[in-house]
Amino acid sequence: MIPRNRKGCKLDFTQEVVWERVYLKKKCKEVGVEKEYILYEKRLRCNSIGVFIFLHSAVTLIHCFLLLMTCQDTTIIQIDIISYIGAALLIITVLSINFNEEIIRKHSWIMYASSVIAASVMVMVDLMLHIYHMSDHWNVGSFYDTYVIYSIYLFMPIPFIKGPLILGVSVSLSYITYFFAILDAKHLYQMKNVFQFNQMAVDVVHYICFNMLGLFFRLMSDIIVRSSFLDRQQYVMEEIGLRSARKQEQLLLHSILPPQIARPFQEDIRSRVAAAGKRRGHRTHNVKERIMAIQNHPEVSILYADVVNYTHLTTTLTVNELVTLLHDLYGRFDVAASHFKVQRIKFLGDCYYCVAGLSRPDPDHAKCCIDLGHCMIAHIREVRLNRNLNIDMRIGVHSGSLLAGVIGATKLQYDIWGNDVKIASKLEATGRPGHIHISERTLGSILDNTYEILPGTEEALNDPYLASHNIHTFLIAAINVKLEDYGLKGAESHSYMQLAEEERSSSIKRELQAEYGKLPVGAFHIIDFIRFWKKTKKKPQNTNNSSRPIVDFFFLHFRDPRLEYNYMRQPDYMLKYSVLLAWFIGISLIYIQIVYHDRGNLYYYVDGIVFITMTVPLFITWFKKMCYWRYKKDSHEFSKWTCKIFRIAEFMQRNLIIRLCIYMSTVIAYFGVITVVLVDCDQEEFQVRHIENKLYHYEPDLFICFHPWVLTNMACLMIGMSVIFTRIPWMVKIIVSVLEGLTYVIIMFFQFEYIIHHSKTTNPYFSSEYAHTYIIGITIVSFYLMERQAEFNSKVNYNWRLELLKKQQDAVITNKSITILLQNILPAHVVNIYLTSLASHELYYEDYEMVAVMFASLQNFVLDLANLRVLNEIITEFDKILYYYRKDYLVEKIKIVGCTYMAACGLDLRFSGRIDGQDDNSIIKEVTRAQRFLAAFEKQSAVPGVRNEVVFVLTTFALDLLRTLWMCRNVYEKLPIDRGVFSADMSIGISCGEVMAGVVGASQVHYDIWGNPVNMASRMDSTGVSGRIHITEETAVILRAYGIECDYRGMTFVKGRGVLPTYFVGIDENYEFKNTPEFNSRPPVNPLKRMRQNNDDTDEMDP
Repeated sequence: MIPRNRKGCKLDFTQEVVWERVYLKKKCKEVGVEKEYILYEKRLRCNSIGVFIFLHSAVTLIHCFLLLMTCQDTTIIQIDIISYIGAALLIITVLSINFNEEIIRKHSWIMYASSVIAASVMVMVDLMLHIYHMSDHWNVGSFYDTYVIYSIYLFMPIPFIKGPLILGVSVSLSYITYFFAILDAKHLYQMKNVFQFNQMAVDVVHYICFNMLGLFFRLMSDIIVRSSFLDRQQYVMEEIGLRSARKQEQLLLHSILPPQIARPFQEDIRSRVAAAGKRRGHRTHNVKERIMAIQNHPEVSILYADVVNYTHLTTTLTVNELVTLLHDLYGRFDVAASHFKVQRIKFLGDCYYCVAGLSRPDPDHAKCCIDLGHCMIAHIREVRLNRNLNIDMRIGVHSGSLLAGVIGATKLQYDIWGNDVKIASKLEATGRPGHIHISERTLGSILDNTYEILPGTEEALNDPYLASHNIHTFLIAAINVKLEDYGLKGAESHSYMQLAEEERSSSIKRELQAEYGKLPVGAFHIIDFIRFWKKTKKKPQNTNNSSRPIVDFFFLHFRDPRLEYNYMRQPDYMLKYSVLLAWFIGISLIYIQIVYHDRGNLYYYVDGIVFITMTVPLFITWFKKMCYWRYKKDSHEFSKWTCKIFRIAEFMQRNLIIRLCIYMSTVIAYFGVITVVLVDCDQEEFQVRHIENKLYHYEPDLFICFHPWVLTNMACLMIGMSVIFTRIPWMVKIIVSVLEGLTYVIIMFFQFEYIIHHSKTTNPYFSSEYAHTYIIGITIVSFYLMERQAEFNSKVNYNWRLELLKKQQDAVITNKSITILLQNILPAHVVNIYLTSLASHELYYEDYEMVAVMFASLQNFVLDLANLRVLNEIITEFDKILYYYRKDYLVEKIKIVGCTYMAACGLDLRFSGRIDGQDDNSIIKEVTRAQRFLAAFEKQSAVPGVRNEVVFVLTTFALDLLRTLWMCRNVYEKLPIDRGVFSADMSIGISCGEVMAGVVGASQVHYDIWGNPVNMASRMDSTGVSGRIHITEETAVILRAYGIECDYRGMTFVKGRGVLPTYFVGIDENYEFKNTPEFNSRPPVNPLKRMRQNNDDTDEMDP
């Protein structure tokens, strides 16, 4: 489209250029399918032989039948019938060799040789019969001259364009040379004056025009078929890519959710992505509308595994070494879990827990977990030996029931809850390295007990939780497991991207070759033709063939009217070529008319009108391409009037009505030229002159009336042009061409019957009326079969484009779904990295200098089904708050474990550039105000100017979680439900410092962070106080720099670190930060107003 501009415009030829033959040929070579296209072109040509055999057999038999029925003396035309039938049999035999694709593939020269032989046989038979009858003084003309030219371009197996052009020109020169040099000069071509030369030139013009029609058909057919071929190649690539993407989507979804509950979430994501694409700005589903997918599983076994000495590893290994180690371990564990039909739930730093009997009930679930535990111990010992690390495995297994499902609105994560889950965790915590710690119930669930059972640990006996639930424990010592026996030796983990890439690379070539073999090669099949005439109520069998469009056999229209309507309304980017050919044919007809009837000013007026009518569309349609040729390498600014011509040309291409007007004006112009020829004929004077010629034997005046065969050839040209005009509804072209033939025949028979009757014929005693009518009929049928093939190719191309568009739309939805799923596993900034760098099978890991980590745990919260519903509502509200922090400050939700909400800030290096203070959001205002205070504080102190906004932002987020919980508590207090359902408080712990992050796992990718801040934040949470934010001393120093008051709690015992000074963030009764005296006064932020704003904006969340 040309952009509108009052001063001028730039030329945009992008849509037109994709329909240029040079571009398509170059594109085929670029994508590496030129060889396959050449083979397909040969298949197309070989298929057209069947059409030609059908046509030529019909033409020969009908012609011979008419000769026998109409000729008075059949002995004279016996030689004609024998020659026609013998030539037909020879031609069919020669051309039938091309049906053997194996021979043609090895010896492509056979296609050329058979075409030359077939054309030569027809020419030789035609000319030899002419010489034979001329010797008997029969004034006959040629029969095959135009027909053989049709056949060369439309049906002969000779491929491409140069071959048919050379053969067609050679045949034309043969006829021209014969009639010029062999025939007696007195008969037709005397070179005494210019009129005789012009008459010979008329025949030359006819042959040129017929060759132009055939060449145009080959060019347009090549463009359409190449375009279809490229579309099919792209369709197959999209199909393979879509199938791979859907497998990626399924693997990703199953890495979050088990298959039994994944489908509703997948359908929800895809439907919302599709709806968002159709209606921009449309309100998406509210997060509250999400269904809480929680299921009860009564008979399962839970395995908890913990890496012993893991904390030491996080402080001694580099990021690369730690992520490589965890990826190796967890990848091995994933492969082993899949082997033993145990479903991994998630990682918790160094903790790996999974469940047997979850996705499918398994009576031997306990043994599956124990066998997996033995393999895990064997794997970690192998890794310990290979990497020289002091690590081991502590495993706990318990059997019972649990609740499993997904809670929250973002970062969906599958988790399990229940007393038996906590018991399994306690068994792991109180277990012994290198052993599997099991409960009495698990021991009783083992169907085939062949293990050495040892008494439980002393720690388990002293654990109050296990004692309160009367849990008796046992130990199973590790056994020597040969990983080779399970097919797990050296098992390398592969990400889903690796699997998809391997599948894609292995199947593309095979599927492309199979698809190329199924490409349709024609619209005409004898079986289909017979079925068409026999069908009654039964539908054609090929309507369900996906490789061919659902079209009617005879009229080739789509059975779906809407599809047919949209097909007809396509823009015609080849219109300029049709207009150019129509103009050339029109000029040729005008020249022929002038040669025979150059009399009076009226004829010049008619010719002038016809010339202008055809030249104006030619100029408009070609002007844009001429400008493209001239300025395609330059950025040229065109004038206002030039741009108007461009837009008119584009409007003509897009508008079917305008194209129909051009088409009909061309037909009317042709009729106008022929009408001038007919009007100028005085039939009475012609009869008198003809009788005198017979009586007195003098040379006739050739220009007293029209030459019948010249006029028939003009009609054939008009019919041919009417049929091959591009992007005109096929039925319109067929109806117009048939009406043209009928009109011509009727006028000749009823108005100029005497002239036609006394014109030359093609065979002795064969009526001239039949000869003219038969030639017109052959022309219509030949062009019908030709255009049928072109229309079929065009509709195949259109149908494939629709299929390609659907595939591309499905691919867009799938890719967006993959991105959404990845964003539920990985932080937003990691998604693109994962889709690019990890696609080449590289590990992803990062080391951050400053990251704030938060653990927020609900206290006194019993995880039964009723409370899980409440927990889902609370986590959903937390996720609503997270949306704004994630969008503006890149706060990432890491995971939910039981009732603990883990988040971090600073995992995206773009963080420092995101805060500009230009938004009205209250969070941004709060952060900006704190930044200004920090800048003033840094000027007055020796504190280095390190950007530690991550700590302040995450603390602000933690305060918003407290506000949200307070709002939820107030709402539940007003509801007519049991007050005991919601009686939870929340403790929060925050720490900051250097953190490592990475993606680990095999079948289920997992993003996690490690480091001292993670451990300290967890300890701050576990040793904290309900309703307070518990922080380390380093965190308190940073918050004070932002003007937030921090209350000293005292010396607190922290597991693994000893006694440390800790602090509480200063929060008043209105859930606002207490500011240090140095902090400037500022208007308070109303939490109710903020909550209301957040709830109102919920619908703007991403799917």
